[in-house]
Amino acid sequence: MNAMSDFDPDLVSIQEARDLAAAAKLAQDVWGRATQEEVDIVCAAMAKAGAEAAQRLAVMAVEETGYGVVEHKTLKNQLCSAILWDTIRDTRTVGVVDRDDQLRIMHVALPMGVVAALIPSTNPTSTAFFKSMIAVKARDAIVISPHPMAARCTLEATRVVARAAEAAGAPKGLISCMEHPTLAGTDALLRHKAVALILATGGTPMVRAAHSVGKPAYGVGPGNVPCYVDRSADLESAARLLVASKAFDHSVICATEQAAIVDRPVAARFAELMQREGAHFVPASDADALRKLLFRPDGAINAATVGKSPQALGAMAGIAVPASARILVARLEKVGPCEPLSREKLTTVLGWYEVDSWEEGCERCLELIHFGGEGHSLSIHARDESVIMAFGLEKPVHRILVNTMSCLGATGMTTALPPCMTLGPGGVGGAITGDNIGVRHLFTLKSVAWGTKEAPAAAMKGGQPATAPSPSPTPPKPDAPASPRLAEADIERIVRRVLADLR
Repeated sequence: MNAMSDFDPDLVSIQEARDLAAAAKLAQDVWGRATQEEVDIVCAAMAKAGAEAAQRLAVMAVEETGYGVVEHKTLKNQLCSAILWDTIRDTRTVGVVDRDDQLRIMHVALPMGVVAALIPSTNPTSTAFFKSMIAVKARDAIVISPHPMAARCTLEATRVVARAAEAAGAPKGLISCMEHPTLAGTDALLRHKAVALILATGGTPMVRAAHSVGKPAYGVGPGNVPCYVDRSADLESAARLLVASKAFDHSVICATEQAAIVDRPVAARFAELMQREGAHFVPASDADALRKLLFRPDGAINAATVGKSPQALGAMAGIAVPASARILVARLEKVGPCEPLSREKLTTVLGWYEVDSWEEGCERCLELIHFGGEGHSLSIHARDESVIMAFGLEKPVHRILVNTMSCLGATGMTTALPPCMTLGPGGVGGAITGDNIGVRHLFTLKSVAWGTKEAPAAAMKGGQPATAPSPSPTPPKPDAPASPRLAEADIERIVRRVLADLR
């Protein structure tokens, strides 16, 4: 057997995982001693290369997976390269990162080591960019395991940033991707002794597998994001943003709205405005056809329907859908296993509920959150601050998106949240954090603490206090990092651009 193809695919994948993990460990041993200047030069080169390849890789992703929209994937690739770098460029990840002169304590950054990263088929190139960037900024190495449905485009995205990193001074092997991913090979990667941390983005089975390995893991869960529209909302703006968000990349971002919960006094007007924006409300018989199409009897989504246009879904379901439709809307009454369309739908189908008050809207949102979206996100359109605060304080989710596109607000494009393609759902969602995962999650802090008090009684020797150490010199103070937030003008510019692209 001389050709690689003659070997069992699992054996090939397992050996590849072992080789890449071992090479990553050697590279990280070198990279862990890099200076802040060296790190930032490499990351800037990665960001530039990613932004330049954004459209080409978006085309590859759509062609390989059949999911989403090229223009929208291009924007996500830019978010996870140039825009991400703009927000983290001034984050210190080498040496002293903060200190308190009064308490006489400082913290020193320590990289995690080798990161194993699982990449979903829904956002394959942008997530590869994102995880590579934050890992290298934290002085970690990263080995990527792509989803088999998106192996080619994920591999190419990884190669783009790896080549740029090496050309800028990073050691070879610091960023790598499996070319022959199988379940056995991915498992071997996660369990490899060189791997210190797992970053898992994808479906529930993948995330559970990552958490079962026994190593530190950042995982995400399903979204099933409800969107409450209050009687106090700016209805025209809410309709425009909701339809644009649900249509964005054909709804493959886990933070995309899955159901609209609309205050009844404004429901008729809001439905009319939604229709003007391209929402097609399907009759009951068509909703039945969509139920049968989108989900299997066990509740699992039909992968063939993920990231599809309304017209493609209509052809698959055998229902008439106008060419002008940007999303399909089904009027629903119940939540739970008895109503498949109340589940997370990673495609252009939105549920529609009507309620008689914001309190009833709260309860309906909670039902949806508990039916597959615990800890993730919630969207609200309202101008009544008391209603917004009630939702913000009470809902068991970690992102409340107010008067914006949920999919782009949660991922940091249209809000001041950190740009991110790995959205933690917290403990309630089965994860260790509810944060937008970022560079700060990929390094640890070593504490250096000077004595500030006399020795306690337990330290006394023979009735005499132990010899107190001489005062230590004041540790050096690093330059204060700049704020990682986008300027308001930049956010407004991005919003205008996104909405223009989606019209």
